[in-house]
Amino acid sequence: MRADVVAADGQLPRVPVGDWFADAVDWLTDNVAWLFEAIGSAVEGAVEGLTGLLTAPPPLVLIGVFTLLALFLSGWRLALFTVVGFALIDSMELWEPAMDTLALVLVSTVVALALALPLGIAAARSDVTSRLLRPLLDFMQTMPAFVYLIPAIFFFSVGVVPGVVATVIFALPPGVRLTELGIRGVDKEMVEAGEAFGTPPGRILTRIQIPLAMPSIMAGVNQLIMLALSMVVIAGMVGAGGLGDEVLQGIQRVDIAKGFEGGLAVVVLAIFLDRITSALGDRSAVARATATMAA
Repeated sequence: MRADVVAADGQLPRVPVGDWFADAVDWLTDNVAWLFEAIGSAVEGAVEGLTGLLTAPPPLVLIGVFTLLALFLSGWRLALFTVVGFALIDSMELWEPAMDTLALVLVSTVVALALALPLGIAAARSDVTSRLLRPLLDFMQTMPAFVYLIPAIFFFSVGVVPGVVATVIFALPPGVRLTELGIRGVDKEMVEAGEAFGTPPGRILTRIQIPLAMPSIMAGVNQLIMLALSMVVIAGMVGAGGLGDEVLQGIQRVDIAKGFEGGLAVVVLAIFLDRITSALGDRSAVARATATMAA
């Protein structure tokens, strides 16, 4: 028996899982580079376009837009917080980094939703798919976020793209789980009533199940956004910029003031986005109750 196979001191032989993963990354880099270039160009273009849209108008104009949105969806308390919070960000001279971060979070959320919704629907409609996805989602959710940055840098170099990719992977699981939970939680009698009237499965999904599951789906959107914001500082480590870069510079220079201001701006964005998505979820819950009573 070969000496390198037999473990020393009675220990089990080392399984080179990390080496296998590195080989897989190398193979993908060598053979599917065109795909990563296309993904990188699309993500970078989306983030740059949204950043340009958010930074084009003067800060006061955009603060007014955010305030009106908050007033319409949630009420005067959130509107007041929006005025004070975003004015504070502007006064700390962090407006552009904040808009960079907002663009990164929004693009990451849209991409994650585009993946989470069909996966959640598939898991809700098939027990086999649900069982197959569950360990994968557990793996994605529990793996330290820093680990995602290593292959992302290999595939996309440094910049905003690896930050978005790592954020999408880290934030995806709650969207899938809550979409599946919401659709599975729809009253079976509602579905059976649609089937009794000869409604096709596609229309049952789009006209009954998804509208009634919308509160749960919106809770998933809320979790996606919060997890995306929690990745801001980590994304700053790979050159994504934004508020993460401000916090990272504060850590590297041991600059308490700079780090605190960057963190405070992240908090303002987090509270604003959390309350907006929560308000949309509440409206969905009201619509669900109305639809149920009408039925």
